[in-house]
Amino acid sequence: MESFHYSQFSQEYSNVHIALFTNVTNATELRNRLVQASTMSGPEGDAERQAVDFAFIDATLICSTLHLKSAILNSVLAQAQGALRTKTVHSEILWNLNPTNNISEAIRRYGVSSSTTSLLVVRIGRPGDPATVQMQMSAVVSGDLSPTSRLAGITDWARVKKYYKILQQIDADPQKDIQRVHEIVVSSVSMKSVIV
Repeated sequence: MESFHYSQFSQEYSNVHIALFTNVTNATELRNRLVQASTMSGPEGDAERQAVDFAFIDATLICSTLHLKSAILNSVLAQAQGALRTKTVHSEILWNLNPTNNISEAIRRYGVSSSTTSLLVVRIGRPGDPATVQMQMSAVVSGDLSPTSRLAGITDWARVKKYYKILQQIDADPQKDIQRVHEIVVSSVSMKSVIV
């Protein structure tokens, strides 16, 4: 798990924890749990929402940690400015990752689905013990905790290019093509809050 701190933001949104889970076996149950938590009321609903208070992101659509961190920073900035376009800072990450402004599409594309086997889990919140956050993540996701450096082998470049409408090969060299696509995607995410 990776943890970092944004000292320029209020304590409530200053700490970020990112974990990569591979070989995820409970994606369908997790998706159903998220939907159910959003509709529950009372203390039980509050407790369930707290238990799943993370951003769940399909790791196959993330090019690098820089790609993800760009979306996280935009989301925390929107929260700090009172300019969220979604209900929570965690769902705002999904919105920032999506190249369009359609929130439902962002959740459908970048969120957990029944076919998800690699999942990035992000928690934005107050400073806390990373070991506790990791334990909370592992209590929700059934899979193998893996280093985020494994993202390079997980990314589905064909789907990334499709969603960002990069319909042709940019460079004849496959490695350079991937690097250029990565640059376009990171730039697009980084500039989204400026363009909208």
